[in-house]
Amino acid sequence: MADQTPNSDYGAEQIQVLEGLAAVRKRPGMYIGTTDVAGLHHLVWEIVDNAIDEAMAGYCKNIVVRLHKDGACSVDDDGRGIPVDTHKKTGKSALETVLTVLHAGGKFGDGGYKVSGGLHGVGSSVVNALSVKLVAEVKRDGKLYRQEYGRGDPKTKVEVVGKSDHTGTRITFYPDSEIFEHTEFDLQTVIGRLRQQAYLTKGIAIAVVDERTDVVYRFYFEGGVRAYVQHLNIKKEPIGEVMYIEKDVPEGNIEIALQYSQSFQEHVVSFANNIFTPEGGMHLTGFRSALTRTINNYARKHELLKEKEENLSSEDVREGLTAVISVKLGNPQFEGQTKSKLGNTEMRTAVEAVFGTFLDMYFEEHPSEARAAFAKCALAARARLAARAARDTVIRKGLLDGLTLPGKLADCSSRDPSISELFLVEGDSAGGSAKQGRNREFQAILPLRGKILNVEQARLDRILANAEIKALVIAMGAGVGEQFDVTKLRYSKIVIMTDADVDGAHIRTLLLTLFYRYFRQVIEAGHIYIAQPPLYKLAFGKTVRYVYSDEEKEVTLKEFKDKTASIQRYKGLGEMNPEQLWETTMDPSARSMLRVTIDDGERADAVFDTLMGSEVAPRKKFIQAHAKSVKNLDI
Repeated sequence: MADQTPNSDYGAEQIQVLEGLAAVRKRPGMYIGTTDVAGLHHLVWEIVDNAIDEAMAGYCKNIVVRLHKDGACSVDDDGRGIPVDTHKKTGKSALETVLTVLHAGGKFGDGGYKVSGGLHGVGSSVVNALSVKLVAEVKRDGKLYRQEYGRGDPKTKVEVVGKSDHTGTRITFYPDSEIFEHTEFDLQTVIGRLRQQAYLTKGIAIAVVDERTDVVYRFYFEGGVRAYVQHLNIKKEPIGEVMYIEKDVPEGNIEIALQYSQSFQEHVVSFANNIFTPEGGMHLTGFRSALTRTINNYARKHELLKEKEENLSSEDVREGLTAVISVKLGNPQFEGQTKSKLGNTEMRTAVEAVFGTFLDMYFEEHPSEARAAFAKCALAARARLAARAARDTVIRKGLLDGLTLPGKLADCSSRDPSISELFLVEGDSAGGSAKQGRNREFQAILPLRGKILNVEQARLDRILANAEIKALVIAMGAGVGEQFDVTKLRYSKIVIMTDADVDGAHIRTLLLTLFYRYFRQVIEAGHIYIAQPPLYKLAFGKTVRYVYSDEEKEVTLKEFKDKTASIQRYKGLGEMNPEQLWETTMDPSARSMLRVTIDDGERADAVFDTLMGSEVAPRKKFIQAHAKSVKNLDI
């Protein structure tokens, strides 16, 4: 029986009550998700979301986001301006209340916003708490007001510092290096998010000014999400026109645009009150249900599906589909502060009814487009059945052979996935060195012969016919397609280890394309890494240094400038003996590896589509644009 004696060290004094914004600084991840680069940019989104709320309410037409040279970010809007009069409950100005009290804002009562993205009312105060300095400037009532804060605490009172004929708010904040791993904003990340917001809020002008490089981007779209779909499909071969519906219903506003293309991938994004919902939710569920039902009903009605043929699956009707679903509602129920999933069940019913009715009428009025869309979906269905047979063959082969792994796999002796590593190595020569140099306890080696199939231009049935990919699927042990389960992965680290030349880079890109398109969960769970083999071996007498870039080589040569250096350039992993490969690239205590992450799915999709898709012109333009920045090009 457990000891029931009270613990004298655990009493009321050990129970912490964090007042105000202290809780935010103590546990920032609870409010912004992470304290890495994504969390840093979340601060920008919180302030921008407040300005977007003003725009959705009809009071704001212009938003300007500036990235300053001194590391600050400022967000300007020409809305009504945050009120500065005294708040009855707090006794402080409304401005100070908004910036220092959690769950305070114009999102809860009847006089604020009917539709709002900042549901929790913690955005401004959280940004304030996590900033070493924040300056709020408000233009209203013919005056310019200003107040300064430091790590959430007011440093000045609300002061009148000038006159103004306009209204609006400017928030300037400096992220706190005590909280964030990095405090430098990424321009492309900011641009991607704000372009998205401009598509979702028709008629609003958004500018991004990077004062660090004197670059300005401006966004203004009258077409709404219809223009957004056109943007997403700009490098694809479309099928028919963009289908578009916007409708006000008792549950709120529904806006949907969609278009099929000859791509094999689905690209559907959903938003609730302009907040991106990466995990979807009820609005996405309603859309998918209506899409599948309507296409099958149309096919049955017009005898495109024979009587004995089974209905198309949801997976079939989404191949090659690009769609944007945007809903606006008065009382959104998000899961978590980061608002990744919409939980309002009434919105599922509303979207399903509105979109189903629209799509049915559209198909009847545009029979050629309807038949082209069905033909695309029917082809996907045939490929799905072929892929199922191929997948079952792969899985069944493993079962019939007593879970025999690929013959060329040199597996590790450990059966603990948490410590096991799989190295994907280019060619037999490098594979031989890696097999000899590895730690057999926890490191497995899978040599890849030649370049694997470009999966961007292939369906799953053809992919599983590729011997190299089939070996990789069996080695990972987590299945493929519908049956893939990331929790069954046999290795916690899958390391892409290729040569530091053009062919090596191409093989690495082909593998990344495979993982991104068909095993994305492996990347999202943080299991994919890229090995960093050295470029040079520098010998100064008996002293040997391995360096990983031309810049590091020059620094090292200067360090030993009075000595004669022997320089060896490694063009391939096979040029290293097993000991060298272990010391430089595989030894956990000394190696350097890059973990592959997905920071921006939209940008990632665009890059893979450009580099690996069937269209030559966008790839040629990309190469011409980036050719001058390429280093260590071996031809």
